[in-house]
Amino acid sequence: MQAEIKQTPVEAARERLASVFPADHWDLVADDIEAIERLKRERNAVVLAHNYMTPDIYHGVADIVGDSLALARQACQTDADADVVVVAGVHFMAETAKIVNPDKTVLIPDPRAGCSLASSIVAEDVRAMRRAHPGVPVVAYVNTSAAVKAEVDVCCTSGNAIEVVRSLNAERVIMLPDKYLADWVRPATGLDIIVWEGSCEVHERFTADEIAGFRKAEKNLTVIAHPECPPDVLGASDYVGSTTGMIECLADRRPERVLLLTECSMSDNVAGEYKDIDFVRTCNLCPHMKMITLENIRRSLETLSPEVIVDPETADRARRSVERMLEVV
Repeated sequence: MQAEIKQTPVEAARERLASVFPADHWDLVADDIEAIERLKRERNAVVLAHNYMTPDIYHGVADIVGDSLALARQACQTDADADVVVVAGVHFMAETAKIVNPDKTVLIPDPRAGCSLASSIVAEDVRAMRRAHPGVPVVAYVNTSAAVKAEVDVCCTSGNAIEVVRSLNAERVIMLPDKYLADWVRPATGLDIIVWEGSCEVHERFTADEIAGFRKAEKNLTVIAHPECPPDVLGASDYVGSTTGMIECLADRRPERVLLLTECSMSDNVAGEYKDIDFVRTCNLCPHMKMITLENIRRSLETLSPEVIVDPETADRARRSVERMLEVV
């Protein structure tokens, strides 16, 4: 009996990319993908990629993909033999990977890749909120710095925010920094939630009027929105959830036509897996996510830099908040 011939990682990447890119696009990315796969073997490295990465990263070189919650969980479970973790995402994601992997080398290809939510709040702001509301537990969205995570009781993501808030068994909760996520969690929990006035520069650009225009133009349209969108957008949508929740919704409902109200690359990345669904596009790009490229992933593996460093004391305190989050189903 003839032995089964396994695809190489490069061959598998080429096949995956064929579902989302024109055939001639492979020539533009092949050299970097081949080099990255070689370097991963040489460096004993893995690449974690957020759902908002471009398809050449998401389908081409990522070993693990997912939303913030999935990446946080996977970062904890990353193969113990891996020495290097490359985070294809923004800086707070790389910090989180370092927090839960203090003994590994964690790299971010471009440390300038930030987040409007993370930059909207600092550790002193959290301490001031605690002084203003003594005894009230504080929940931080993972879209925050390690220093902020170190000041709170527990972290959450859009995928488990409701469950995390409920787990506190409190009547009042401080939730930061995304005011829209807090607005979404409030009716679901029935709690008094004190909010911080932060927002995502990508998701806050969507409008209910925009949805109405798409519904008028497209028959049988299902609208799926991320909870970082404004309340009127969520109210006009058919489903609200994290990016992982969005994918699960597509798998369960198999809508004829869908509009995903989140970062533009999300539709590009999942469209190849759901060829029976017509993806209606509205493209709001995250300028920070787009700072991560195949080229700088390759360079990061070549030079083992830029390395993510988190002060050990800060990391220890932040780790408790992240671990508490991961304990919630």
